[in-house]
Amino acid sequence: MAGYRKVAIVTGGASGIGKAICNELVSKNVFVIISDINERDGKNFEAELNKEAINSRFVHLNVTEFKSVERVINEVYQEFNRLDYLFNNAGIAMYGELFDMSIEDWKEIVDINLWGVINGTQIGYKIMKEQGFGHIVNTASAAGLGPSPISSAYSTTKHAVVGLTTSLHYEAEQFGIKVSALCPTFVDTPIFDEAKAININKSIITKQLKKQKMMSPQQLAKIALDGIHKNKPVICPMPMRRTMNVIFTIFPPAHSALMRLVCKVSRKARIV
Repeated sequence: MAGYRKVAIVTGGASGIGKAICNELVSKNVFVIISDINERDGKNFEAELNKEAINSRFVHLNVTEFKSVERVINEVYQEFNRLDYLFNNAGIAMYGELFDMSIEDWKEIVDINLWGVINGTQIGYKIMKEQGFGHIVNTASAAGLGPSPISSAYSTTKHAVVGLTTSLHYEAEQFGIKVSALCPTFVDTPIFDEAKAININKSIITKQLKKQKMMSPQQLAKIALDGIHKNKPVICPMPMRRTMNVIFTIFPPAHSALMRLVCKVSRKARIV
């Protein structure tokens, strides 16, 4: 296996987008390291992927712990003598008005969504620079490409991930390394149900979100790998990307009206 088969690490790989990416990678004959904090789901998924052949391994990982991330990535590299793909995908969602949030809420989402990405990128980038190849894919969000009221903390982390990733995309070129930001839109994953809601009736928000035309994780995973193949700095489902660009850039009054509508609808879910 070592020396010829490509190897990928996927954080948050036991569910949602991460799980779909693992499936898609295995279909391309890539060996995947499923890293996740959820040990039960991770081991079950490992068994599922390994029914026909040994295609994966589960590794328990808390992405907020730098030393743990360093250990996992270094051990994979030492075993396989290569790291072709690193998907820094683990993340959480959070709803709530800024004045209702505590500094602990901020720390929780920044630690996972931003520091989790920084930790993986910092370690993986050095390894890839040494080997002279590799692709880092950081999961951001369409919320990292524009405003996202009533989820300001989530949007903050995703804007930061887009900034880090698109900057490193050009910085890394000289060393043969590719770097892409994956910016999903409305994808049907557990992230909506598991999101932390601060003084918000989450069921109302989730109901509104699920009125949108949802993309399956499998569809997004295919889009992601196609974008990776083309070395796109930002990978986002094109209809949504075009819509955001047109509304945000060409018709700012329409965009402002839309954002005010989001605030109005979301505040109806606020727990007084």
